Amino acid sequence: MELLNFEGQDVLDSRDVAEMISKDHKHLMRDIRLYTKDLEDSPKLDPHQFFIPSTYTSKQGKVLPNYLLTKQGCEFVANKMTGKKGNQFTAQYVSLFNSMKKTIETAPQEILNKLHREWNVPTTLSGALQLAANQQIQLEKQKPKVDYYDSQMKNPGLMTTTEIAKDFGWSASKLNKWLAAHHIIYKQGGHWVLYQKYCGEGYTQYEPFAYKKNNRQGIRNNLKWTQKGRKFIYDKLAEHDIHPTVEQLDLLEM
Repeated sequence: MELLNFEGQDVLDSRDVAEMISKDHKHLMRDIRLYTKDLEDSPKLDPHQFFIPSTYTSKQGKVLPNYLLTKQGCEFVANKMTGKKGNQFTAQYVSLFNSMKKTIETAPQEILNKLHREWNVPTTLSGALQLAANQQIQLEKQKPKVDYYDSQMKNPGLMTTTEIAKDFGWSASKLNKWLAAHHIIYKQGGHWVLYQKYCGEGYTQYEPFAYKKNNRQGIRNNLKWTQKGRKFIYDKLAEHDIHPTVEQLDLLEM
């Protein structure tokens, strides 16, 4: 079980919560729908602060409903429980959320220490100011070249899921389902999102694109993979003896 990140806040999948409290997921879904209905009756309460409607793809490829529970949502569920199971669930979700909070709070200093060890980046204000001044001089010298590349290239090296899938003779839909089945990505709000454990690894980037539907315009984020992310997918597939089409031909000829 792990925390997910939805629009900047930590959440738990209702399937994981159901497992934690030894309850059928369909029964927990039924309860959450009742909780949500009660909350909607009050103009001062927003159900989405507790329970966020979502979907997931089953092993059979079906898109099914679930909920994402915020910390408040977990507290809500815990308050409905009594006895040993309720205490155990409370202890588990509190530990998870507090652990993530501690990680976020200590991350900046750990990053600074790593940068200092590996790249000799200064950790003092005077050292940082001197480094910034030196970098500004270098940027001014390189500005014509930087401006050229900015105008000619946009996120070089990024690949769509379709492009990666073609290497294996797959469609983007098939690859996305495989990645979802192996808990690498999940569907949220109509687009694919990395699980929290893979965030920050540099595997993906989001590219905004404009769309028009029913005479309404908007902006959506399109998940794309970096070269590091592409290699990550290749390695994951290789672990399951799935190889690019070219490699499959090489194996047949041996």
